Amino acid sequence: MSIFERFKSDNSEVWRAYINHQFVFGLAQGTLPKKSFKKYLGQDYLFLIHFARAYALAAYKSDTIEDIKQAASGLSAIINLEMDMHIEYCKEWGISEETMQNLSEATETLAYTRFVLEKGLSGDLLDLHVALAPCLIGYAEIGKKFQDKITQNPYGSWIKMYASAEYQSAAIDQMS
Repeated sequence: MSIFERFKSDNSEVWRAYINHQFVFGLAQGTLPKKSFKKYLGQDYLFLIHFARAYALAAYKSDTIEDIKQAASGLSAIINLEMDMHIEYCKEWGISEETMQNLSEATETLAYTRFVLEKGLSGDLLDLHVALAPCLIGYAEIGKKFQDKITQNPYGSWIKMYASAEYQSAAIDQMS
């Protein structure tokens, strides 16, 4: 059992609340207001930029080549997989990359991303990994959990994206 799996097990109530959040169920059921989803998409772009920085920080804080490789793998997953998927997906919703680049961060985005970066700056590598893990792994779990709810769902392609073998593999790599 990975350290993340242990943390998840020890905090199962919090984890269940996270992956079963009202927003997530709105996505799965296709009932989330489109305006809310579009706001989320724009904020997620800004979020991914900060998470890429956090993975770069993980490489900097690493003491071994193996740890640097793991950080580089996480960084690569964000900038070469997730960000590309996200930008293409946002285009389908009529949101350009330029529009997202010019957005202001919402309070929630600011609070979460700065929390992660602060944990990374003030703590050790483990603190940073613990702060980073729920996002990548949570999205993978949500995608997998709801992948059978993609027909006749305006958010079905979002669910499919995070249920994909490529994204699931990136999440598994993060847990190891």
